[in-house]
Amino acid sequence: MNKKLQLLGVSLLSTAVLAACGSDESGEGKQELVISTFGLSEDVMQEDIFAPFEEEHNVDIVVETGTSSERYTKFASNNNSSIDILDISQSNAAKGVEEGLFETLDATKVPNMDNLISSAKELSADGSGPAYTVNSIGIIYDEEAAGMKIEEWSDLWDPALEGKISVPDISTTFGPAMLHVASDYKGVDIKEDDGAAALEGIQELAPNIVKTYSKSSDLVNMFNSGEIVAAVVGDFAVPIISESNTAVQYMVPESGTYGNFNTVNVNANTENKELAYAFIDWRISQELQEVTAESLNEAPTNENVELSEAVAANKTYGDIAERTQPIDYTYVNAHLEDWINEWNRTINQ
Repeated sequence: MNKKLQLLGVSLLSTAVLAACGSDESGEGKQELVISTFGLSEDVMQEDIFAPFEEEHNVDIVVETGTSSERYTKFASNNNSSIDILDISQSNAAKGVEEGLFETLDATKVPNMDNLISSAKELSADGSGPAYTVNSIGIIYDEEAAGMKIEEWSDLWDPALEGKISVPDISTTFGPAMLHVASDYKGVDIKEDDGAAALEGIQELAPNIVKTYSKSSDLVNMFNSGEIVAAVVGDFAVPIISESNTAVQYMVPESGTYGNFNTVNVNANTENKELAYAFIDWRISQELQEVTAESLNEAPTNENVELSEAVAANKTYGDIAERTQPIDYTYVNAHLEDWINEWNRTINQ
């Protein structure tokens, strides 16, 4: 592992320490690129993503990690920070674009943007940072423990599952997706009534929910302890759950699912824009995405990437990608505060 990489949690080291870390062995200073990203598989990210870029561009990468929401909130409160690049969820990215915190990208400086899948191209049509991966939700469950086969979203409302399931909390990346599922269950487009039917659906589902979760890794203990028999989960978390509990299986209903793009964005105030452009082009390249599809379980957004059946498993790819519906996060963000309040009154009381 490259010793120059500093894994910082959710707070950056002091300027003095960063300066010290930015010197190479000859004493000559290297340019630094500060990246805020998800705190998952840091060693793998260093080896597969950061180290090759550091070597190619003679740069030191410094990393801030944490959840998308906490990192975005911190950045939004001080966008003059030293962060150059942010990897965040589509929801937070939409906020940043609306608030003018991100660079409007010149796509001619990121050639690989021409190779994005159509839905990712649409997302970046306004100059927004491109999507480097897409996730979607499905149902992971233990059929024997559940005493039933789960084939559709509506099965989660079955009284036989009373006190036996977990769903993502409304404040998490896939909380809004859960509301969309509930609205579909009620037979109403969520935009028709601003989520009223969705919240009714959640209230009807509440007896079956033993608890909500904020981190998908929490589901490992819940399954292993027998606290739950089923959960709604993002596909990126399936491997860590299934590796810990071989009794579970993951399925995506034939009726469809909802997706979330993780995007890579440039601080509008960064002084390292050219280097940031180069990193983004690397992040969405065919070369890198073929590697991270396997090592980080990231579904590719570069249309030239082809995955084997084994690598494509549990990813928003192929047939599942075709069944994945996008979420309008500009709309969601305008209603989210009210939804959170009502959700908490219903679920977290």
